[in-house]
Amino acid sequence: MPESVDAWQLIAGGDATLFAIVRLSLAVSLSAVAIAVLVGLPLGALLALTRFPGRSAMIVVLNGFMGLPPVVVGLTVYLLLSRSGPLGEFGLLFTPAAMVIAQALLVLPIIAALARQTIEDLWSEYRDELTAMGVSPAGRVATLLWDSRFSLVTALLAGFGRAAAEVGTVMIVGGNIEGFTRTMTTTIALETSKGNLPLAMGLGIILIGIIIAINAAAWGLRLWSERRAG
Repeated sequence: MPESVDAWQLIAGGDATLFAIVRLSLAVSLSAVAIAVLVGLPLGALLALTRFPGRSAMIVVLNGFMGLPPVVVGLTVYLLLSRSGPLGEFGLLFTPAAMVIAQALLVLPIIAALARQTIEDLWSEYRDELTAMGVSPAGRVATLLWDSRFSLVTALLAGFGRAAAEVGTVMIVGGNIEGFTRTMTTTIALETSKGNLPLAMGLGIILIGIIIAINAAAWGLRLWSERRAG
């Protein structure tokens, strides 16, 4: 196929447009995952280690939000950031910041739910030991987070994979503006509809490579941690 040859030529030639889109996509997705980690890990630990009224309902909702439709997240953020919305005065709509917010909300339930399950399993194993040692609640959280770090990194990689492959959410809040908010997924959708297949295929190749690299890293990390534990 001539298009595939042209796509590889764009990648090998370091096409400026292609790699600018890749850089923006990675910056948005990494920023979103970082925000989701800062909120999701403490939330997961809170749900794993504490008991309070409504906890079960929160866990059910959190697990359900792991499959939240991306367009619903995009619509929600759009309404919040639009001129008539509560955050409209900040002028964030159709900017990379809006895309980061939307992706963070999309990834947050995944990281929080996986962190809760991981920490809760460890707490069941170490509860008696940590209680007997008189470890404080903050110390328990720190100990369990550290002990489950390899499993949690796998959760973070899963969150990044979800963010990097997202199209509907960022299309709604970012507007797919050329040179400003155009990501790999939105560009693939647009250029395919325009018939510009080499650029679309080039970005698709890079995106697939990134996703495979993420999954390979998660698999390798899990093997390494199992070998250390063994």
